[in-house]
Amino acid sequence: MKIEIWSDVVCPFCYIGKRKLERALEKFPMKNQVEIEWKSFQLNPDEKTNPAIGTLEHLAKSKGWSIEQTRQITQNVVEMAKEQGLQFNFEKAVVANTKNAHRLLQLAKTLGKGSEMKERLLQAYFTEGLNVDDPETLISLGKELGIPQADLDQFVHSEDFSDAVDQDIYESRLLGVRGVPFFVFDRKYGISGAQPDEVFDGTLEKAWMEFSKEKSPITFENGESENSCDIDGENC
Repeated sequence: MKIEIWSDVVCPFCYIGKRKLERALEKFPMKNQVEIEWKSFQLNPDEKTNPAIGTLEHLAKSKGWSIEQTRQITQNVVEMAKEQGLQFNFEKAVVANTKNAHRLLQLAKTLGKGSEMKERLLQAYFTEGLNVDDPETLISLGKELGIPQADLDQFVHSEDFSDAVDQDIYESRLLGVRGVPFFVFDRKYGISGAQPDEVFDGTLEKAWMEFSKEKSPITFENGESENSCDIDGENC
């Protein structure tokens, strides 16, 4: 059975949702027969990379919030992350366009390292405060996962895998994705957002039971999305 996940590497709920799915899979008896594919999605394709401005300041300006209001809102997300064993450092996070990070993810997927690269990019942004649009940073992350130097050199000196990123985003539109994380179970069931644990547990069971049946349109679990980042900027 295949689970496809559309997400962005600067979306806090994508990291939280990743942990929720992983916990559900840990308990799932057939976990060894589940394939995970990470799909690219950009919440703000026009974002300009700017290490000179802090993420909190950038968020406050884009939302029209005060700095204190921004700190309070992000602290709530930090606490949610802690519940999943994650450490978020919004004060260190670098404002960055994520296209190149997604290109690196696509490269890693061709080498069977998609899940490892997704985790590494999320950790780099949210915990370590690294610039996920910086070529040297991306090369370093790729080396950590054993991606050959020749592949990384080709990556930074080309636009390779841009088409793969664009294809994932186009496919998300066909599926009606408006926010991330967005989980699709065997093209049968969908979960939008970092939903409660029982939603992931129940959807895994349902999807597995119907694994061999004819595919049908996606059915949303637990109604409308919550705890997600949307492309209209209403969340995050």
